[in-house]
Amino acid sequence: MNIIPKGTWVEIEQVVLKPEERAASLPEDTKKVPYLLWVSGFLLEDAEIEQKVRVKTIIGRELSGELKVVNPSYHHSFGTIVPELLTIGTEYEK
Repeated sequence: MNIIPKGTWVEIEQVVLKPEERAASLPEDTKKVPYLLWVSGFLLEDAEIEQKVRVKTIIGRELSGELKVVNPSYHHSFGTIVPELLTIGTEYEK
């Protein structure tokens, strides 16, 4: 049992819409899964991973969801290298 203390920066997952609540006009594979929200905030009570918890966000909103990550970080990617784009802006100089 790994208790994460109140006040720790965490990420939760919240189900916004269950599959049966999603729009009928969505593609079939999309309609089969819930619409999820991931949000970071400070734990309002001691908890464990996968437990339903409440958090307070940086701007003061209180939300509840399933505790997923302790001390989440940001991971950004613009995809893989596209060789054709590497010379944009340098071709004119030639």
